[in-house]
Amino acid sequence: MEIERLNESTIKFFITYKDIENRGFDREEIWYNRERGEELFFEMINEANDIENFELEGPLWIQVQALDKGLEIIVTRGQITDGSVKLEIPVSNDQINLPVDENIVDMLDENFVKSKQKEDEDTEPELLDLVIGFNDFEDIISLSYGIDIKGFEDALYHFEGNYYLFVMFTDEFAEDEQDDILSQILEFGFESEVSIHRIQEYGKEIIGDKALQNLRKMFDK
Repeated sequence: MEIERLNESTIKFFITYKDIENRGFDREEIWYNRERGEELFFEMINEANDIENFELEGPLWIQVQALDKGLEIIVTRGQITDGSVKLEIPVSNDQINLPVDENIVDMLDENFVKSKQKEDEDTEPELLDLVIGFNDFEDIISLSYGIDIKGFEDALYHFEGNYYLFVMFTDEFAEDEQDDILSQILEFGFESEVSIHRIQEYGKEIIGDKALQNLRKMFDK
């Protein structure tokens, strides 16, 4: 995580999604699980306090921006003057006044949600993908012969004693067609709770592209 002190009252964080996962957080849960989002935020603030002596006190202004590789978070402490909160925000020449009783947790929650909504609006609809685990390599070979391998991309990995097939649909299937294909795949394996990011980071890539097609050729019956 990168920490930059912009001025006496403002600090900026940049944390990659990889760093977030290394800290024990799931990339998606920080958006939808309020307690985990708060836990990550206060962990970052504690580090800032240790490194930059930036204490979490008084009214705060928080801006969360979702980037391709991580999150950028700007935190500014405000000063109370005549019953209002004055914030000198470095990204603007203007000052912003906020109610004195603004709750830090609600602000954090609102900013994370707004940032996630903007990320979703700006991003093209994602193709359906999932990770299938296998206890036995023979099950993967059987799958390569037991399913139509058209319409999706797949890669094979080995991680902590199991094999994992990452499947991403490339064609537009109706929902019932997707369910049918997934049901066929799950006859040979199980839906994994381990994320593909963790597998790619700490596992071993066996076949990086067209895994089932290549296995069918390698183990021609």
